[in-house]
Amino acid sequence: MESIVNIPGSKSISHRVLICASLANGESHIKNLLKSEDINYTLLALSKMGAGIKERQKGIFEVKGFNGKPQPFSDPIYLGNSGTSMRFLAGVAALGNSRYVLTGDKRMQQRPMGDLLNALAMLDISAESEHGNSAPPIKIKGNGKKGGRLSLDCSKSSQYLSSLLMMGATLEYGLDISLSSPAVSVPYIDLTMDIMEKFKVYAKRINELEYHVSGSQQYSSGEFTIEPDISNASYFWAAGAITGKMVKVANIKQDSFQGDLRFLNILEQMGCLIEFDANGAGVKGSVLKAVEVDMSDIPDVVPTLSVIAAFAQGKTVIRNIGHLREKECDRIDAVVSQLNKMGIKADQGETWLSVKGGKPGGALIETFNDHRIAMAFSVAGLMVEGMEIENPGCVAKSFPSFWEVFENI
Repeated sequence: MESIVNIPGSKSISHRVLICASLANGESHIKNLLKSEDINYTLLALSKMGAGIKERQKGIFEVKGFNGKPQPFSDPIYLGNSGTSMRFLAGVAALGNSRYVLTGDKRMQQRPMGDLLNALAMLDISAESEHGNSAPPIKIKGNGKKGGRLSLDCSKSSQYLSSLLMMGATLEYGLDISLSSPAVSVPYIDLTMDIMEKFKVYAKRINELEYHVSGSQQYSSGEFTIEPDISNASYFWAAGAITGKMVKVANIKQDSFQGDLRFLNILEQMGCLIEFDANGAGVKGSVLKAVEVDMSDIPDVVPTLSVIAAFAQGKTVIRNIGHLREKECDRIDAVVSQLNKMGIKADQGETWLSVKGGKPGGALIETFNDHRIAMAFSVAGLMVEGMEIENPGCVAKSFPSFWEVFENI
């Protein structure tokens, strides 16, 4: 007996395809675009910058691009707590000749943007934090800059580099980008370059510290289908891992560029059966054993793995995840505190966390308004009585239909 679930389109891909389609000359059609709070912020912002975006029929969006030239919009553009929207749209804003103000909610106004603002300033683009603290609101005015060479600290977010690559292709001279240290979450950079290529625009990695995107390229419009979100698939695979039931997520392919596909390899190390077939990708747990893993490149699934680890034999250690402290909440502290609340011994350091498996107990889980905390801890409720998720509506950020799909396991 197995369960097969269908989940919406990838949040990471939806952001990137919307931006590339808006940068294009002509009309693109996008199928299976994720409908969520974060994607809506990106969609509305691009509309204000001059893209014509409409849902022509259910599940199919039409995007008329502004050909690399965003139009003026004088009012502040509000992006909630969508860090992806903020970082990617900062790059788009830098292509304009007028000033844009990008702002967000209280948490967004605490999240750092300094490394990206410094990189834009190296191109003589006016990019500054309104309050001088390197966080939003930010003011950006491109003034028709032509590109060139810059250096970038990509140790906190790979999205800074993705933002620069997407905007750099339309600059006259393109960009040569030197990183001060290897980037975190490298698979997301590969994903960006893959999607750019689908729009007939090219960037390349010279080595782990050097990237190049040629200038004067033009994004081509076309038809695109968004594949399912593998970060969101992780919660259903986690359900299979802890219940011992085969749970499959439909339409997941082994050749996906989404980095979180590596999560399946980790579950296999823990003792799970992994199955790919025409129905998708599935996980069935058995006796789970602890692992020690570096998850610097797949940070979004750290909360999921941490909850699974509570049911495993031994102590799981997850390393090189310091950038999780700058997400929607401090995810390291949030995971550890809520596992402790369930009677599971969990510890943390600046860039790591550990979980000693045991017998989890029911608890009221504080989500810190973070969708990934809510969805990860919901999985424990399949095996533990008395689990309650505070603020369950926060899943709307990336997966509004999560609870309905979850009920079908």
